Amino acid sequence: MALSDTAALDAPTPYRDGKRYLWLLAFIPPIVPLFSFWLYAQTGDARATLIPALFIFGLIPLLDALIGEDRHNPPAEAVAAMEADPYYMRIVRLITPFAWINYIATVVFLGANALPWWSYVALLLGIGVINGGVLLIGHELGHKTDRLNRAFAFLANNAVGYAHFRIEHNRGHHTWVATPEDPASARYGESIYAFARRELPGCFLRGWRTEAERLQRRGLPVWSWRNEILAGYALTLGVAGLLIALFGWIAAPFIVLHHFLGWYALTQANYVEHYGLLRQKTPDGRYEAVAPRHSWNTNHIVSNLVSFHLQRHSDHHANPLRPYQCLRDFDDLPRLPSGYPGCFVLAAIPPLWFRTMNPKVMDWAGGDIAKVNLGRR
Repeated sequence: MALSDTAALDAPTPYRDGKRYLWLLAFIPPIVPLFSFWLYAQTGDARATLIPALFIFGLIPLLDALIGEDRHNPPAEAVAAMEADPYYMRIVRLITPFAWINYIATVVFLGANALPWWSYVALLLGIGVINGGVLLIGHELGHKTDRLNRAFAFLANNAVGYAHFRIEHNRGHHTWVATPEDPASARYGESIYAFARRELPGCFLRGWRTEAERLQRRGLPVWSWRNEILAGYALTLGVAGLLIALFGWIAAPFIVLHHFLGWYALTQANYVEHYGLLRQKTPDGRYEAVAPRHSWNTNHIVSNLVSFHLQRHSDHHANPLRPYQCLRDFDDLPRLPSGYPGCFVLAAIPPLWFRTMNPKVMDWAGGDIAKVNLGRR
C-alpha cells in the first residue's frame, strides 16, 4: 500500500505528502487508556480495562497484517521543504501532555477502584506500553538541537522517569549501535528477558557517565541542577510525591509499575531494532560506519504512523538528524516480520522469536556466524 500524493509527471505541481494528515493517528494510542477509564465509569464492567492491552498487542498487529506496508519515499527535491514545515513537529509536541495526563489518570483510576487481579495486570501492561510510547516522542524531539524541542523531550522522557534517555541514546547508542559494547543492541540468541537485565542498568550507567563527563569538561559539578539526569529525576520524584500526598501510599506501587513498564516498552523496541546485527571492524581496529543494514526495518503502515516512523530505523541510524516525515526505505534492508507491536508479542515468547528471527540474522550475515553479534568474545 503506497501512501503518496504527487502530481502528474507533466505538471509542475509541488509534491504533496500523502501521509501529512495521517500522522494525526498518533493521537489515538494515548486516548485509548482514557477511553477505557471512561467506559468503566459508565458501565462498571472490568472488561473495559482490557482495551489498552487488546489495542496495542492485538488491534495494531492485526491492522498491520491486513493493511500491509508502505514503501513510498518522498522525492529528494521535496525533503528540504518537508523538514522546514513546522506542522510535523507541532504534532509531536502536542502529544507530549497526553503522557502526563495518562500517567496521573492511571494512578487515580487504579487507586480509586477495586478491580479483579487480571484487570490490574492487563491494564498496567497495556498502559505501560502505550505510555512508554512517550519515549518515542522524547526520541524524535531529543534529536533536535533547539531549546523548545529539547524542553519537550525533557518533559516526555520524564513522564516515565527515564531522565537519562536523550543523553544515553544520542551520545551512547548512536555511537556504539550494533556492537557488543552497546547495552542497547541485542545479541544473537539473547532472550528479551536476558537483554532487559543487561540493557536497563547498562543504559543508565552509560548515560550517567556521559553526563558526568560533559559537566566535568565544562568545569561544572556533577551533582547540580545543571545535570540533566538529576533535573529529570527531580521532576519525576516531585510529581510522584505530590500524587502520594494526594492519594496516599496506595499510589506508590502503581507509580513504580507505571514507570518500570514505560522503561520496558523502550527495552522491547531496542531489542527488536538491532537483534543479532553486527558492525564489522576495519583494519585499524575501529568499527565500520553505521549503515542502513545495521538496523532492522519495517514499513508496516499503521504501526509506523502511530510511532512516527520509528520503524524505518535503518535510515534513522544512518541519518540521525533526518526528521520522521522524511525517513526512507531502501532495498536490501534487514526486515522485521511485523510492525513493532507484533514483534513485541513474538519477543515475549523467546522460542517463537528465535525460530522467526535467527534464520533472518544468518541470512543477513551470509551464513557466517562470525559476522553476528554474539557479545564480547
